[in-house]
Amino acid sequence: MANFTRIQVAEVMKQTGLVPLFYNDDIEISKSVVKAVYDGGARLLEFTARGDFAHEVFDALSKYVAKELPGMIMGVGSVTDAASASRYMALGANFIVTPVLREDIAMVCNRRKVMWSPGCGTLTEICRAEELGCEIVKLFPGGTYGADFVKAIKGPQPWTSIMPTGGVSPTRDSLEAWFKAGVTCVGIGSKLIAKGADGSYDLDKIKSTTESTLKIIDSLK
Repeated sequence: MANFTRIQVAEVMKQTGLVPLFYNDDIEISKSVVKAVYDGGARLLEFTARGDFAHEVFDALSKYVAKELPGMIMGVGSVTDAASASRYMALGANFIVTPVLREDIAMVCNRRKVMWSPGCGTLTEICRAEELGCEIVKLFPGGTYGADFVKAIKGPQPWTSIMPTGGVSPTRDSLEAWFKAGVTCVGIGSKLIAKGADGSYDLDKIKSTTESTLKIIDSLK
């Protein structure tokens, strides 16, 4: 069961402006990466559940975070059906992110008052998501649409909150373009969760990049 309400999650997304994205099928590696972004100041993480038995990893990770990382809000991404959304909510997911707009997922999340963020690519999809109770819409793939798309949407719909995922880098130029266009927060995956030359995760770099990204975002708000 979620420990944070949908409004609490939305507020933290707005306040921090950053949602790191990460998946690994090894629980110990996953713990270390979540700890690194937490130590860097992030207070949300989207576990992009794309592998076999991903729910087992998230189960263990959710319990670890609840015990060891106070205030850290764990969500699950790459969810494509209501049954999966329900499973992850039962395992403690505080928000659900989807690559597409699925009304069945909206229904199960709304029933439990858990925040959900659907991937949308048109104004019609965005409007429908908001009619279904979406607080923050995921623009996906963000790099395909770009910051100008966000600016265009915010013209007729200034109330719309948008989180681009894909095509966002933890650099001032990239972040400035997105936040000046009017995004509420950004989702960043591999460009934030860095690996070293040997393929292992560079935890010190992940922490420092998270810190610098949050500082840049704070300066742009």
